Amino acid sequence: MMDVGSKPATRRRAVARAHVAMPEHVRERIADGTLPKGDVLAAARIAGIMAAKHTPDIVPLCHPLPLTMVEVTPELSDGGVAIVAAAETTAQTGVEMEALTAAVAAALTVYDMTKGLDPAISIRAAELVEKSGGKSGHWRRAEA
Repeated sequence: MMDVGSKPATRRRAVARAHVAMPEHVRERIADGTLPKGDVLAAARIAGIMAAKHTPDIVPLCHPLPLTMVEVTPELSDGGVAIVAAAETTAQTGVEMEALTAAVAAALTVYDMTKGLDPAISIRAAELVEKSGGKSGHWRRAEA
């Protein structure tokens, strides 16, 4: 693990997103709430939050951070489910990995709960959208 002991603790925030692409008939089943495994969007939200809290257990060499906020928002979108995950802390290192882990875990949950309906479902994008805090300051993906 990197030594962050000499870095000052600052307020840090990261936002990530992921997309689960699926045929329209699967998207409609999510919207109708008629999937055998239950409410996909609610389950994805909880899975993302839980994953963010366990990032150091999942990703080697990540520092355990005192998260002050995690928000995961899965929504139906054209072609599937769009997921936005945000994480915040006041610490000596950033929360990019926590936001990305939340977005990916939420996407995996959507996939798991819908995979039986169509094998064409896929997890497409998982990317950092924005981060702020610390020495590097604010960064935002150009097309975000």
